Amino acid sequence: MKKLTILAFLAVTLGAKAQNIHEQCEDTCTHVHGIDLSHYQGEVFWETVGENTKMAYVYLKATEGGDRIDERYENNILLANRYGLKVGSYHFYRPKTEQQKQLENFMTQCRPGEQDLIPMIDIETKSGLGTEAFCDSLLKFLDLVEQAYKQKPLIYTFTNFYNKYLVGKLDDYPLMIAQYNDKEPVLADDRDYIMWQYTCKGRIVGVNGYVDKSRFMGRHGLKEIRYRH
Repeated sequence: MKKLTILAFLAVTLGAKAQNIHEQCEDTCTHVHGIDLSHYQGEVFWETVGENTKMAYVYLKATEGGDRIDERYENNILLANRYGLKVGSYHFYRPKTEQQKQLENFMTQCRPGEQDLIPMIDIETKSGLGTEAFCDSLLKFLDLVEQAYKQKPLIYTFTNFYNKYLVGKLDDYPLMIAQYNDKEPVLADDRDYIMWQYTCKGRIVGVNGYVDKSRFMGRHGLKEIRYRH
């Protein structure tokens, strides 16, 4: 009898764990959630994504460096807007590429009339530059972006990258911090950040494969990153 009881307990426990594999953060909390996408996700079924009331926004990769354009950006932003998502665009920054050239590349794709959210700049590499030269390059670019779009961009980077190279450099910019575990990021200078990208292996109906998911922190919300037209 005891053996059967143990086996029954194990069956229930394993069954619960199997269900939890598909449980997402947005299923268990009340934060405002969103996703970011690029060509890596392939074809997206936007009519299905648009029906997901748990996803309030999407950031789409537009460009990288001085000449790279995400091959799915045009289609993605057209359909994301059509199906009612709050949409923003991001640029992957290459520190060794001339800043004006990168800005012009970004502006060919990130058109103000199509944006619901402020531009986002993805910062993940120093490209071999020393920290001082990298920060000088980055700040010049961010200033150009702000002049072009009349508002400060959202900065995306990883916890470790920020703590090693960006402490004290981005005090006036809103931050999205990436850290892929169940612990909220802690920045070395105790900076307040408004968004946390908590997984690169999220799932959502309408997108094949993994998707990056993020959420707002605490009192923060969508109004802080709305594009001011």
